Amino acid sequence: MEMREKIAKAQRVVVKIGSALLTNDGQGLDVARIGLWVSQIAQLRAQGKEVVLVSSGSIAAGMKRLGFSSRPTQVNELQAAAAVGQMELVGVYESHFEQHDLCTAQILLTHDDLSNRRRYLNARSSLRTLLGFGVVPIVNENDTVVTDEIRFGDNDTLGALVANLVEADALIILTDQLGLFDKNPRDYQDAQLIPQISASDDRLESMASGGAGVLGSGGMLTKVRAARLAARSGADTLIASGRVENVIVRVASGEPLGTWLQPEHGRVAARKQWLAGHLKSRGALVLDDGAVKALRQEGTSLLSVGVKDAQGTFSRGDMVICVDSKGGLVARGLVNYSVAETLKLLGQPSSSIGDILGYRGEPELIHRDDLVII
Repeated sequence: MEMREKIAKAQRVVVKIGSALLTNDGQGLDVARIGLWVSQIAQLRAQGKEVVLVSSGSIAAGMKRLGFSSRPTQVNELQAAAAVGQMELVGVYESHFEQHDLCTAQILLTHDDLSNRRRYLNARSSLRTLLGFGVVPIVNENDTVVTDEIRFGDNDTLGALVANLVEADALIILTDQLGLFDKNPRDYQDAQLIPQISASDDRLESMASGGAGVLGSGGMLTKVRAARLAARSGADTLIASGRVENVIVRVASGEPLGTWLQPEHGRVAARKQWLAGHLKSRGALVLDDGAVKALRQEGTSLLSVGVKDAQGTFSRGDMVICVDSKGGLVARGLVNYSVAETLKLLGQPSSSIGDILGYRGEPELIHRDDLVII
């Protein structure tokens, strides 16, 4: 299916708008421009599409109201700016959406919310229920309480995780660039826009610039990585300029603007999505060649006999990564034993677990239902 047809058929869309677009050159929120984007989202809703809006801008808005001339570096100042700015940001959105008779809801998330299985399911249920009522959820990172250990790092990543969460058909990332170029257009006049590319293409990271703007925390590299994350649930990603007139409606109708990053594979099970992208690992298991082959080619569970080393501070039920003898990433999964117990089981057959630990637990270190191959 061609891009024009596939995107036009998308029924559930996540739209992410960055700080650089939402603010008036650092002078607070650009209320008029926000109104234009809201009008476009309203047009998508009138077409019967469901839309989730992932919006940056709370810190930038708060900076203006608190008198900051540059982005604060202290966590407590960032949290204060976010708390003040979030009030203004949501108020502006609410007033504009009301003009189109659309109801909105504010959803604030941290990485911790999506790494906890129960809270992940609650967030998914809330968003799906809101969409069922015709509401436009407005999602932002909860910067008022977030710390470096649990933050998403940028709202591009958050947009991709939300696309996974609601099983969106498409993720539209609006930026201040026309799309992804084969080299940095700010440095090279002969840079060429890439209209279409696979999200798994190995060339992407070398093409993308990792630099961030004054107000934002993500560059083009984060958008590429977000597209790869969104692709895990089969979502297409479009990176386009938010400064192009009527860009959301035009992109959603299939007009070939920006860069289309297409998923290589179809959707995977929701639990596999959660394992692959929503959890931070607490340790690593080093596998022998036989275990690597069994996981990749046969889809088996991970047994202790094939594990050579265990690293980290993980407990039962935590996420760990599985690597080969050279450190290459093989899989991610929920481990059935703590690191101390795992170290005792290295290279041992499952039949010996009871004798070694003094009790008989699960025969697998990681069951295949709790394992996703990378």
